[in-house]
Amino acid sequence: MLISFILFMSCFALVGLSAAKFAQKSKDDYYLAGRSVSAWLTGLSAVATNNSGYMFIGVIGYTYHSGFAAIWLMFGWIVGDIVASFYIHRHVQSQAKKHNAVSVMSLVSLWQGKTHPVLRRLLAWAALILMMSYAAAQFLAGSKALHVLLDWPIWLGVVLVAILVAAYCFAGGIRASIWTDAAQSFVMVIAMGILLVTATNSQGGVSAVWQQLQQVPNFMNMQPEGLLIPGWAGVIAFTVGWFFAGFSVVGQPHVMVRFIALSGEQKMSTVRIWYYVWFTIFYLMATAVGMLSRLILDNSATFDAELALPLISVELLPGWLVGLILAGIFAATLSTADSLILSCSAAFTQDAFKQKILNTKIIKTATLVITLVTLLIALYAQQSVFSLVVFSWSAMGCAIAPLLIGFIRGWRISEWGAIFVVILSVGSSIVWRYFGLHNSVYEGVIGILLGVICFAMLNQSKKPEVTQ
Repeated sequence: MLISFILFMSCFALVGLSAAKFAQKSKDDYYLAGRSVSAWLTGLSAVATNNSGYMFIGVIGYTYHSGFAAIWLMFGWIVGDIVASFYIHRHVQSQAKKHNAVSVMSLVSLWQGKTHPVLRRLLAWAALILMMSYAAAQFLAGSKALHVLLDWPIWLGVVLVAILVAAYCFAGGIRASIWTDAAQSFVMVIAMGILLVTATNSQGGVSAVWQQLQQVPNFMNMQPEGLLIPGWAGVIAFTVGWFFAGFSVVGQPHVMVRFIALSGEQKMSTVRIWYYVWFTIFYLMATAVGMLSRLILDNSATFDAELALPLISVELLPGWLVGLILAGIFAATLSTADSLILSCSAAFTQDAFKQKILNTKIIKTATLVITLVTLLIALYAQQSVFSLVVFSWSAMGCAIAPLLIGFIRGWRISEWGAIFVVILSVGSSIVWRYFGLHNSVYEGVIGILLGVICFAMLNQSKKPEVTQ
């Protein structure tokens, strides 16, 4: 198992490190690969960095506990992501090129044709903190898999992830990340497919699995447990909530930077085909594996459901295939982690201060420091991967999505008005989560809707116009 893991990981490392041959000493190349990424690479890279350890570790663990009702999370998330793609992505790509922006934070502060430095710095520091928390969750996801399969201590796995992330970032910047994303996206689907088929056969086939799942108390209920709103109204509210979670992809700098880096000659429709076919297939398989894990693994109160995938891999697969699964999990966490670290670096060097940092040596040093801080967060984090990811994702979505929606509508707003929108949107989502209401309705619904309503009320333009 260890040998196959090292072999597969070495292949991923070679793909990423080979990007150094094409690297140029400029911030545009380091953060955007010269805005020359092809459509298929953009699609595969975006889906890989979006799914990552959250899908391998977090979603499977969530499905293990929630059962069939987890399907509403998947449905809402994918539909929200698709709506965002048609409504937001092409505007972000064109406006980023127009204003020469290297990040979403830069873009929203430049969209109206003039610089809003206070807004840019506020978003940069907020995104920096949230993305480091998000990256720490990826460090933990990779280390949990190593802990189960190789019996390594959690801290050792976290340190290994940090070292490899730093190596990727130094080697080729975003280009190294995109190339490894594309390679590991194939491994993600193959590994999950093998595990799904093997797990199904181990329980006697599809019909036998279906009968066994129905015997697990409340596991096949269509309605998630713990909803504050009873009946199907609660299911609808739950699904709408996760629709907003999927839509919040527009507020994720590490995902949106892929669309900013897309070559202007490439078609967004081609990107969508690669992205959503891969996304849907992988999400369906991850949800199915999460349900199967309930039949195969222990259901004690002390069981950590986020260890479900590596545990059933050991239970069902030969050693070399376990190494492939482990490499898939580890590569997935790396793809998102290095993307997040690069986005943190961009926020810190390009947006967090009055003057942008252009020297590539200083930029890479800042990247290393951010990696070290993220390492410390991961070592001392107490929350689960799922919780860390969902909280960071929702807060970033609430900060940026209302601004993007308002600007695309052609609404105009003062800098301090935009800052108020950000504070209201993020603050309301945090309050919602603090009181536990997110268990029934995802906090992003409240944050994004209040932000958009506030933006509309502060709109200074007489006649809204869709930005072209």
